Amino acid sequence: MFLIDRFLGNTFLTFGLDVIKFMEDDQEVRIDPMIFVFPRMTKCSFSKFGTSGELEKYDSLCILPINIVNEKIYIFLWFWFLLLVFLTFFVLLYRLMIILSPRMRAYLLCLRFRLINKEVINTIVRKSKMGDWFLFYMLGQNVDTLIFKEVMHELAKRLGHASKDFGEA
Repeated sequence: MFLIDRFLGNTFLTFGLDVIKFMEDDQEVRIDPMIFVFPRMTKCSFSKFGTSGELEKYDSLCILPINIVNEKIYIFLWFWFLLLVFLTFFVLLYRLMIILSPRMRAYLLCLRFRLINKEVINTIVRKSKMGDWFLFYMLGQNVDTLIFKEVMHELAKRLGHASKDFGEA
């Protein structure tokens, strides 16, 4: 976004907001922000040989149809980047919660792998680090659920978790 903003003369960061404001304004007083960034007409100078054989200059107005397409593309990009910023913010917030909260890690394991006893998951999460949890989570997604349950119960046994109905849970 910052590179596009720099390329468009520091107008891209507020481009979508300006377009929305333009659409809401009264037709008599509104000024189209898209024309400032992407002009649709410009002055063209043509050189042409005249009847006497000399080079004559003609000035005229030229329509730039590619700029009409460009403004639509950049409006779409602005809203797309805005959506990506919000989604990235929520993903970073989710990852931060996972990193900082062992309860959240245990909850995610319980939610994903319902066959495993909650006490087993709590023991494993309490006695392991964040990287270990991630490894368990990825392992559980790629291994059969019954085999993963046995692995997690055996790991909990080795970490000191004792239960009377351990094999059944």
